[in-house]
Amino acid sequence: MAERSTAAVDVADNSGEQPPAAHAAKATADGVDTQNGRAADGSMPEKDGERAGAAPAAAPELHSGHKLARRYRLEECVTRLDGFSSWRAMDEKLRRAVGVHLLPADHPRARTVLAAARSSALLGDPRFVQVLDAVEENDLVYVVHEWLPDATELTAVLAAGPLEPHEAYQLVSQVSQAMAAAHREGLSHLRLTPSAILRTSSGQYRIRGLAVNAALRGITSDTPQRADTEAIGALLYAALTQRWPYETDAYGLAGLPKGIGLIAPDQVRAGVHRGLGELAMRALANDGATASRQEPACTTPEELSKAVAAMPRIRPPEPAFTAPPEYQHTTYQQGSYGRPLATGMTTAQSVVVGPPPPPLQSRTGRALKWGVAALLIAALGLGSWQLADSLLDHNKQNGDTNQSTQQGPDGTAEKKDPVPLSIKGAAEYYPDGKAQNADGVSKTFDADSSSYWRTKSYNEGPKFEIKSGVGIIYDLGSEQEVRAASIALKHAGDHTTLALYAADSMHPKNSVDGMKKIVGATTKDSSVNLTVETPVKARYVLLWITEVPYAGYDDFSQAGYKQGITDVKFKG
Repeated sequence: MAERSTAAVDVADNSGEQPPAAHAAKATADGVDTQNGRAADGSMPEKDGERAGAAPAAAPELHSGHKLARRYRLEECVTRLDGFSSWRAMDEKLRRAVGVHLLPADHPRARTVLAAARSSALLGDPRFVQVLDAVEENDLVYVVHEWLPDATELTAVLAAGPLEPHEAYQLVSQVSQAMAAAHREGLSHLRLTPSAILRTSSGQYRIRGLAVNAALRGITSDTPQRADTEAIGALLYAALTQRWPYETDAYGLAGLPKGIGLIAPDQVRAGVHRGLGELAMRALANDGATASRQEPACTTPEELSKAVAAMPRIRPPEPAFTAPPEYQHTTYQQGSYGRPLATGMTTAQSVVVGPPPPPLQSRTGRALKWGVAALLIAALGLGSWQLADSLLDHNKQNGDTNQSTQQGPDGTAEKKDPVPLSIKGAAEYYPDGKAQNADGVSKTFDADSSSYWRTKSYNEGPKFEIKSGVGIIYDLGSEQEVRAASIALKHAGDHTTLALYAADSMHPKNSVDGMKKIVGATTKDSSVNLTVETPVKARYVLLWITEVPYAGYDDFSQAGYKQGITDVKFKG
């Protein structure tokens, strides 16, 4: 496929103009670092003849409060560089924050920016910050994109220290998969710097500025796949070592010592994960490095993504639990109220007192004990006689009915065969207010094994770390005896834990802890059959999932801990 390159990038940003790490840039919301009133990446060395020769037009002189299309109200200018400006704005129609890039319509790169923005918007991949609008109006060209207030730039994350191996693995896995998908559609980024990577509150990584950031700066490349792959390698190197893999300081990170070239991550920092360090070198081999262990260099995001997938999966760190302090028999229990006594001192508490006499040893005491024992025996006898009498009466009244329905021809007990129960409706149950896939619950009982309801993809597992569980409540139409259930799952693996509970409505007010548990199980297969020992009567049944297996990328769902339900059947 012919690659549609919109920009090229000097991944190193080794312009020689970056200040040391102590004076690192403060990242702005559109991915441009600002330092001392200028753009940190404003004077990048040209690579592959990237920049256009025409002088840029002046940035539009707009102010806070200005409205675009009578909808987008500009609030704060976060970047003013090279003839364009970037703003935080408010979409007054949808009442949400957005980002806006602005440049004059006669700017030499205006048409390129519009084309790049529209191409990026057509991709529609949720792993990228989405372009919402690209318009030419009133001598202005503006591009509107998502604004993620709860996300953190990788620049800020790395300022706190290097990432632990599992987090670094998630970073390179998610970014390489996303960029491989973009290049399959002919789109490149070419500005994959730490300020272009966002980590959301759920631990997912989002990429902003696909095609647009480079188009705004007029950067092009003859080898866009190679440039993006090297950029991902630089991100991984920085995540493992907290150092930028070039001689120049950049993005708040100190560069490598001058004159020694690119060295392996484990030579920069002790304890670096060996497999991830070798992967970073294979991606950075494009800039002259030698791949570790003679492995071939990764020159495209697709190759890098496959190399990540071939690695043994790195499990998240076990949560650290502090052991409770050992029990100490204090002086309080000994009677001194925690105050140590001076040597040779005695107190009233330290006087040795003989043991008290056994209670009720007098004649009156013995008589009292015998009287109490006799009363207890009489009460137990009377209670047993009344219980037996009520049971006999009950059996006489219902004996004929029970014999006709519960006994076979030979007088032995006869079990009823479970019959299918129809599902009248369903609704997702999310007590924390965060739904997983509320519109997909009907796919779990539509008799179509190819359709399914799915959870979101999580970085931690198998047990959910940020919520108690996920589930669906099913309406059986009326109160039924639930005897069994069969559940078909989307993903097999280690492992899925689920249970059935009797709920009081489709939207119960009480929590799962307040519901009656019907049955539960844990499975590594893609289906599970549940049998209830004692049938439970219920109209509303909650299928509650608390642990899910790890699964790879599928149907725009990122790799992680997740599960899907394809088919649910109840019997009563």
